[in-house]
Amino acid sequence: LTFDEVERVARAFVELGVRKIRLTGGEPLLRPGLPDLVARLARLPGLADLALTTNGTRLAEAAEPLRAAGLHRLTISLDTLDDAAMRALTRHGSPVDVRAGLAAAAAAGFVGTKLNTVVMRDTNLDQLEGIVRLAAAHRIEPRFIEYMDVGGALEWEPGQVVPGAEIIAHLATAFGGAERLSRGEDPHAPARRWRLGDGTVIGVVTSTTEPFCGACDRSRLTADGTWFRCLYAPSGTDLRALLRGGADDVALRRVLRQGWATREDRGAELRVGVPDRGALVPLTRLRADPHLEMHVRGG
Repeated sequence: LTFDEVERVARAFVELGVRKIRLTGGEPLLRPGLPDLVARLARLPGLADLALTTNGTRLAEAAEPLRAAGLHRLTISLDTLDDAAMRALTRHGSPVDVRAGLAAAAAAGFVGTKLNTVVMRDTNLDQLEGIVRLAAAHRIEPRFIEYMDVGGALEWEPGQVVPGAEIIAHLATAFGGAERLSRGEDPHAPARRWRLGDGTVIGVVTSTTEPFCGACDRSRLTADGTWFRCLYAPSGTDLRALLRGGADDVALRRVLRQGWATREDRGAELRVGVPDRGALVPLTRLRADPHLEMHVRGG
């Protein structure tokens, strides 16, 4: 999609009541001219929150332009503090780059920054304490997410999932306890928040063992204009074809309204009951349809 098309779709969503937009990926900082898109979206009447999720490796140079353009918040994805492990997971960048990005975000004036970590038993369970300390040092909130079997997770297996209860117990042991925080919590927010014994507040997302499909109010628009109402959905709606086919804004809003009103997706809940549960999508299907990849439709 062009920036004009992204802005047009975003405007239609906001006119229908959407109040939060998040730019994600993949890696959104790879998109040339991103601050221009941020500035366009930030000016949309009625939009209350504009956020961006990034792996942080390019954030050191991007934080100030993004903040100046009107971006409200940042979420930084970091699954490991180990250099070699990060290269194996992401194929580029290092924890040093992410630390520089965290510092740049603070210097640019961002507040409410989150640090997201997908917890995998044999990959990074032993690094959670270090990630908590890193987040605390930068005065940001770490969030630990159960490993999900969405498209692209070809090595997913139940044994690699660390349930949220185990994550909390692990950190409670390391930091002297954990207290559940619920006051003022957004019922649609995926993370449940806890205060550790040292005072650090963390979030835990139990999207695999305790799906929250019934409270989900999110949808995703891919870079090429496909609209998905669920991370697990096998197909979406081609909004690019609609836009380039001459549809006016009334027709666009009608498609969005009807698509959401008839939504029946409960992908994560349905996966819980699958016997011998394994990877959601085989490699052959991913090669045939890249839209099945989580990094294409947005995490």
